Amino acid sequence: MKRILLAVVFSSVAQAGPLPSANADFPEQEPALVKVGWQLFYDPVLSGNREVACASCHHPDFGTSDGVSLGLGDGALALGLDRHVTNDNMPEQRIPRNAPALFNLGAKQFTTLFHDGRLQVDASQPDGIRTPLGAEMITGFSGVLSAQSMFPVLSGDEMAGHYSENDIAQAVRLGLLTGPDGAWDRIAKRVLAIEPYKVQLEKVFGGAELGFTHISDALAAFMASEWRSDNSSFDRYLRDNETMSDAAMRGMQLFYGKAACDTCHVGQFQTDHDFHAIAMPQLGPGKAARFERHQRDVGRMRVTGDETDAYAFRTPSLRNVTVTAPYGHSGAYANLESVVLHHLDPVKSLLAYEKTQAVLPELTGADDWWVMNRPEEVSAIAAANELEAQVLSEDEIADLLIFLEALSDPEAIAGRLGVPSSVPSGLEVVQGAVKTKDSTKIY
Repeated sequence: MKRILLAVVFSSVAQAGPLPSANADFPEQEPALVKVGWQLFYDPVLSGNREVACASCHHPDFGTSDGVSLGLGDGALALGLDRHVTNDNMPEQRIPRNAPALFNLGAKQFTTLFHDGRLQVDASQPDGIRTPLGAEMITGFSGVLSAQSMFPVLSGDEMAGHYSENDIAQAVRLGLLTGPDGAWDRIAKRVLAIEPYKVQLEKVFGGAELGFTHISDALAAFMASEWRSDNSSFDRYLRDNETMSDAAMRGMQLFYGKAACDTCHVGQFQTDHDFHAIAMPQLGPGKAARFERHQRDVGRMRVTGDETDAYAFRTPSLRNVTVTAPYGHSGAYANLESVVLHHLDPVKSLLAYEKTQAVLPELTGADDWWVMNRPEEVSAIAAANELEAQVLSEDEIADLLIFLEALSDPEAIAGRLGVPSSVPSGLEVVQGAVKTKDSTKIY
């Protein structure tokens, strides 16, 4: 009986539309470089005040994100909703956008990064990568993922610190980013002054004059290795025709058929790497310069200057999506069902948005609802929406959610190396609940 039912489902899937190929291309990573990148990822030494690590906002406990709608970077301690401000170094604002997950960013298919795509493979640009720095960007990266890691360390809200409270923040404030004694150079010198880091990097790169690109290459190698995620039930179905549950098969039929999720969520990792406006609620400080008096975030338009890109954001990959909440560029939805329902009728969902759906650590004085409290701002977001409303039954939504669970890869979610018990700088590692490993015994 089960075989007959599955045969019917397979037939329906075939009619729904073509499935993607399991053809992701993952370059091999040098184990020694992965190790040093692992240590650096969890080491607060990369931040101006030596208090924030990459892992503070991208932790395996929260699916390589941070478990909150909008995070707190410099000036805060702990993880997730336990993250809290310190009175002697209050954050100026929340980080403007939700921390994206890091799964599969080492695959060659991932050529566009950040919610607005401000960093993107572009053969016409130096090193083949377009960045906010344009021609001023230094060269020598292993790829776009390495280049991406150069930017959080320059953000005062994320890692650099504010104003002139440390040498990195001072360089950033003065506009000294590249070149001798720029922010990246200062961070590199700080790291290379730690003997274990210097020795490890010299072994990998030989006689090269070490700089921040070698540090960023190490971070990229680690992320590419640690969170490669291509062994979910869905991947095994694509590669080996391994059977998924009946509900997952029905959900897959909906995803690639009636629900038309694959209009944007295409390919093995369910993303077209493009930008779409779907009337996502806006909360927090927005992506605005300090001198701007609004808190809106116009997304891709901020990069291109094209009004047709207003409120459009990059299509996220759906890998391990069940563990990467909250969802949306602003983290507006705390659970997966809510964001699925939003996609069914984005404008209706925007207009009916309940602020209790946000997950925000306490920050005194934060004006989180500037946009949502202004009808004209909400109307502008609604007017840009490009998705048509559709109807799915409760059972269909349940099946769709089960299919999304089938995109989970337990090994990738846990991380292959986990969290190091210590790092060469001697600074404190925020451990979380993930099992730690002794970094001196890896490789």
